[in-house]
Amino acid sequence: MMPDVSQQGKMETEEWRPAENAPVIMFDRVSKTYGRINALNSVSLGISGGVTGILGMNGAGKSTLFKLMMGKVRPSSGAIRLFGVDPWKNPAPYSRVGFVPEHEKMHDWMTAFDFIVTFARLHGMTRDEAAKEASRVLDFVSLSDVMHKRIGQFSKGMRQRVKIAHALVNDPELIILDEPLQGCDPLARTTIMNVIKELGAMGRTVLVSSHILHEIERITEQIVILHKGRVLALGNSHAIREMLDQHPHKIALECENPRELAKSIIKIEEVTGMSFAEENKLLIETKHLGEVHKKLPKTIIESGIKVTSIDNPDDDLQSILMYLTGGSA
Repeated sequence: MMPDVSQQGKMETEEWRPAENAPVIMFDRVSKTYGRINALNSVSLGISGGVTGILGMNGAGKSTLFKLMMGKVRPSSGAIRLFGVDPWKNPAPYSRVGFVPEHEKMHDWMTAFDFIVTFARLHGMTRDEAAKEASRVLDFVSLSDVMHKRIGQFSKGMRQRVKIAHALVNDPELIILDEPLQGCDPLARTTIMNVIKELGAMGRTVLVSSHILHEIERITEQIVILHKGRVLALGNSHAIREMLDQHPHKIALECENPRELAKSIIKIEEVTGMSFAEENKLLIETKHLGEVHKKLPKTIIESGIKVTSIDNPDDDLQSILMYLTGGSA
């Protein structure tokens, strides 16, 4: 069990309090243009509590969305509210926000501990408070054993965790993570995912951007799909997958005798078609992916044919965008 950071390192600063019953994040028909480029186009969102995945391919508008939230760029039109407040009129809400950008140079000559202490001091903590909080958040991201090593010696995954730790020193209620898993090895990804899920379980509002669907689904069921600056889909992953069921999906099976296996699989009612891609591969088409996957194991066992691989070749974000946009992704 990870330690609770919710009551640690609180600052005795602003008298400001969030508006009651207001969403943590509210976008009301927000657009952002750069010359003739529409980076974000009339986006409306309301998000509070838990983990929300922001999905989209490169150029979809994810980073622009986060820059608008953080006040790094001003919206061309529409209104943004953080905790019910317009941050362009009152920046106080940013005292409750932690942000991890996608790209950021770090001070490689500093230890992780010194790096976090420096940011804690910038938030107004005393030297002792900063040291205590730095130890706490580094332990939260599972870096306590290497906190006194230089950041320049760290792997990509460890550096990402240092960035997350630094975003937690002000005990934020809103945490924004821009592509935190990019470039990390599998072990680092799992560790970071666990940290993100724990923050959501603690009641924080956490936004995580990615272009990899299954990564987001391991963290949360609540997702927003951005495409060319617009919100293409919003809801939990199950609801969005139900939207996709109107489109045919493919299941690829590698086996010893695909033609013989096809004789058994064709009996599954939800299977709408089959083809043979290679000598040892059978492609199944269906509009009911979940139902076919439920029935496949029993059908394969009863056939007596050894299957070495089951894959969904069209179950990635690019394919989903193609489905949702009618092939214009």
